[in-house]
Amino acid sequence: MNLDKVFIEGLEVDTVIGVYDWERGIRQCLRLDLECGWDVRAPAAGDELACALDYAAVAARIQAFAGEARFQLVETFAERLAGVLMAEFGIAWLRLRLTKPGAVPAAAGVGVEIERGCR
Repeated sequence: MNLDKVFIEGLEVDTVIGVYDWERGIRQCLRLDLECGWDVRAPAAGDELACALDYAAVAARIQAFAGEARFQLVETFAERLAGVLMAEFGIAWLRLRLTKPGAVPAAAGVGVEIERGCR
């Protein structure tokens, strides 16, 4: 099986995330890098968006998910988002890197990277 990848890099979303009381009342920025396993031969052959993984639609869904989310942990955000994307877009495999900039003052960002599904 060929496994091509469709990716979205550096997508910034605002959401409610964090365990501290002060974090529960504000929106914070998260940065996402997403790789999705997707065979691009069919969309490439016909030059048809209908056969492709529409990264604009995926990005819009991520933005909507973030807008509604109210999680304490970035781990929960990442896990739930992966499930939504795989179910709604028929993605068999994905890797999601989620960064919370500024969470630790001495670091550019902290976060998680998860991989779900079969390659």
